[in-house]
Amino acid sequence: VQLQACGGGLVQAGGSLRLSCAASERTFSSYTMAWFRQAPGKEREFVAAVRWSGGSTYYADSVKGRFTISRDNAKNTVYLQMNRLKPEDTAVYYCAAGRVIHSSIRRGEQYNYWGQGTQVTVSS
Repeated sequence: VQLQACGGGLVQAGGSLRLSCAASERTFSSYTMAWFRQAPGKEREFVAAVRWSGGSTYYADSVKGRFTISRDNAKNTVYLQMNRLKPEDTAVYYCAAGRVIHSSIRRGEQYNYWGQGTQVTVSS
């Protein structure tokens, strides 16, 4: 599975961005999809995930209530709507795919496939 992420950019604090991640295969619909991010000098961290059906979503506490993850299996695409952005959201955002059990959904090493990353910069 190849993943292509896009939608990053420069935005002022309080603004919004929507990231997209397109998968190359129809088997996309059977994978849990997630977004992770990595800021300069920091470790990669979990942002959000959505199960294959789209019925279950998971968020990091730092983004809960501001970010929304969703997927369109017909388009092999997962989205991350980011609202009320803060400077601390600045990072490279990566989408990931894998067959991940519930208890491991926040663990990046459980995902088999990764996109190339898209830069999100939030100015104060």
